[in-house]
Amino acid sequence: MHLGADLGSISVNLVLLGDDYNVVEDHYIRHKGQPVKALAEGIDDVLTRHPAAEIASLTVTGSGGKLAAEISGAGFVNEIVAQTAAVGRLYPKVHTVVEIGGQDSKLIILGEDEKTGRTVIRDFAMNTICAAGTGSFLDQQASRLGLTVEEFGDLALKSEHPPRIAGRCSVFAKSDMIHLQQEGAPDYDIVAGLCFAMARNFKATIAKGKDFRLDYCFMGG
Repeated sequence: MHLGADLGSISVNLVLLGDDYNVVEDHYIRHKGQPVKALAEGIDDVLTRHPAAEIASLTVTGSGGKLAAEISGAGFVNEIVAQTAAVGRLYPKVHTVVEIGGQDSKLIILGEDEKTGRTVIRDFAMNTICAAGTGSFLDQQASRLGLTVEEFGDLALKSEHPPRIAGRCSVFAKSDMIHLQQEGAPDYDIVAGLCFAMARNFKATIAKGKDFRLDYCFMGG
């Protein structure tokens, strides 16, 4: 079997694969600022449930992947390369990848190598080091409303008239939220406004000038 791990800014994602690379099981673990510890505990958990498993490889990716690889001796793969390989294997018709994680937002434009037929990167863009436009942005605003980020989707869908909230800066977004709360706006409208703000920010700062090609794939939390 093979173990893969994605160490992000918010979570550690683990997957155990069989010989034919079928998914045996997967885990999502919020690491609370301790990604390497969460990785070790996650691996122990997997091996406890599969004591007879022979692990042929451990490969890591993500923002904390390089550190984890140095500590554990695992292989390291850049996350954009890992995402491209995964899409090429699982969804070969996809040409545009939109990925929003806790820390990074990415747009990856894929194509096909004429000689090998393999999926390759044609273009990509990433956000600057700022919480706005990422999962951390939603996490921060969710905590101010006393919500978990997992509750965002269902709540946002209740809104029919989402207000406009600043998406370029978390500080401005907070000011807009406070103003809306003072006016008595319901939580579902505020949450929907935040979701639209993130989408506008992605479109304006990362997707600008890029050639979106069918089919699309969405990744991240």
